[in-house]
Amino acid sequence: MKKFNVGVVGATGMVGQRFLTILENHPWFDVTVVAASARSAGKTYKEAVGAKWVMTTPIPEKVADLVVMNATEDINEIASKVDFVFCAVDMKKDEIKALEEAYAKAECPVVSNNSAHRGTEDVPMVVPELNNNHIEVIPMQRKRLGTKRGFIAVKSNCSLQSYVPALYPLSSYGIKDVLVCTYQAISGAGKTFETWPDMVDNVIPFIGGEEEKSEQEPLKIWGKVEGDAIVNATSPSFTAQCIRVPVSDGHMGAVFVRFENKPSKEEILNVWKNFAGRPQELELPSAPKQFLHYFEEDNMPQTKLQRNLENGMAVSIGRLREDTQYDYKFVCLSHNTLRGAAGGAVLLAELLCAEGYMD
Repeated sequence: MKKFNVGVVGATGMVGQRFLTILENHPWFDVTVVAASARSAGKTYKEAVGAKWVMTTPIPEKVADLVVMNATEDINEIASKVDFVFCAVDMKKDEIKALEEAYAKAECPVVSNNSAHRGTEDVPMVVPELNNNHIEVIPMQRKRLGTKRGFIAVKSNCSLQSYVPALYPLSSYGIKDVLVCTYQAISGAGKTFETWPDMVDNVIPFIGGEEEKSEQEPLKIWGKVEGDAIVNATSPSFTAQCIRVPVSDGHMGAVFVRFENKPSKEEILNVWKNFAGRPQELELPSAPKQFLHYFEEDNMPQTKLQRNLENGMAVSIGRLREDTQYDYKFVCLSHNTLRGAAGGAVLLAELLCAEGYMD
């Protein structure tokens, strides 16, 4: 695979920082541009981020002395320097939509961590192991935008990355109803315990907008490309409750599921054990070798022990058992800023490169 020059737009925030740590030694991608708000523009990256650097590893040497560009005013210049950008800006939804379209129209593909375009019908929202075929809508999006190279692709919300990968492979049994309670880390809010002392020894039973995303976004993943758009599925039916817990990284889901044709426990375990997607087939650099890991122990998976499984890109599952009201219940876990955010976007970018969409 050839080397691609990439930019990180929104590079000073927590997800932007995570992008830079993931990309530091990436075999395909070289970070040549970092961009952020006007208050950071013109400074070196290490000056701009300063004490806001919250990763456990140091600022990557390759980007420390890069001069931060203006994410909103330097679009054409940024587009001329890179093959595509990762976007992780902190702006209003309408502003993000306009910004990402502006990059795409400058013939700079955008792989976005943001939610703004997840509902746009011709923007693929992809978990690469599950609905990789949704990238086939990109030529129709390019036609709408009037571009040759430019397009937008997005990853789904971090809360979905624990439970949807466990459910989607079971679709052949006719999933009817899903109830999920998610227990979400504070890094999902871009926070640490130092910056959010209210979360120490505390649980907050509300995360703004999270339950709606957790119930609606899976239907796009289950949807199909029809004509020039992705048409959302009408089932399964999801209901969700999302809770913030005092954990640094790692989102856990407690899942209850009802099927049209109830499989045996052994059938479910066999599906999980043998499931692999397009990233595993293509042996993409960020792809976990085993996407879904099932743990037999009653007290597994645990956030502290399993969140970094396979470089934080695998999903851990445990406690599968029959339920008195639903057919089955189980718990699952994913790393929210790796698989759930920056890592999932990097894997999506690898898929797009391997399938020729970045040429």
